[in-house]
Amino acid sequence: MKGEKISVLTRDPWDALQKFTEARIALGRCGSSLPLKESLKFKLAHAKARDAVHQPVQMEMVAEQLASQGIDTLQLVSSVKDREEYLTRPDKGRCLGTASKKVLKNQPKGYDLGIIISDGLSAPAIHQSAVGVACGFMEILKTTSLSVAPVSLVRYGRVAIGDEIGEILGVQLTVVLIGERPGLSSPNSLGAYLTYAPSPGITDESRNCISNIRPGGMVVAEAIRKIAYLSERALVQKMTGVGLKDKMIEGYFPMENLVVNRPGK
Repeated sequence: MKGEKISVLTRDPWDALQKFTEARIALGRCGSSLPLKESLKFKLAHAKARDAVHQPVQMEMVAEQLASQGIDTLQLVSSVKDREEYLTRPDKGRCLGTASKKVLKNQPKGYDLGIIISDGLSAPAIHQSAVGVACGFMEILKTTSLSVAPVSLVRYGRVAIGDEIGEILGVQLTVVLIGERPGLSSPNSLGAYLTYAPSPGITDESRNCISNIRPGGMVVAEAIRKIAYLSERALVQKMTGVGLKDKMIEGYFPMENLVVNRPGK
């Protein structure tokens, strides 16, 4: 009919499912290709993921935000010299630089728990979520008798760098907050890795991981509760990893009446 608009877009019959996920599903077709809008959205998401990897984390800002909440920090650097080397030499990101080792060796030793924040592969994850998670978890720890090391802020660090930090400081349990590898719908995902009795050489089956902490994923409040729960279980059972299961029930209040038997006491 004259004046009638003709759509060249073929809608997908599953497009109603889009409201339940950020994943790219039911995008429709334009001829034999993706619609231009979806193609441009994909390119934008890819650019955001690349930017997340290459963008430097503002560790000074993170330190200031933690200091404003009365939380002491240590600023450390891995053995990596720059961002390019960090991306090509993951092994160097797992160990501390010489100067940072000296800083830690001059600190008091012997803590129940230590929190490490490292840039990892997503600066937005650190800027958006790391301080909120660390501060919320510290508030819970204040209700216990647990001793907590100063928060270590590490540039160019991988997950395993927490093992060396924990061993030098004599920490029973480390919680590493790190920017995760970006996905095309999640360039800002924070991960939390828990390791009991940390020491260099520990492998990943000895850790517990909480992933996808971000707006649109696991919200900060729930991440704090889950980290606290797993920390409590780790200190009681003296393990993390495949032997430590997440059995948190609804209504659980983390670390209520927690009593920890410290090694050698």
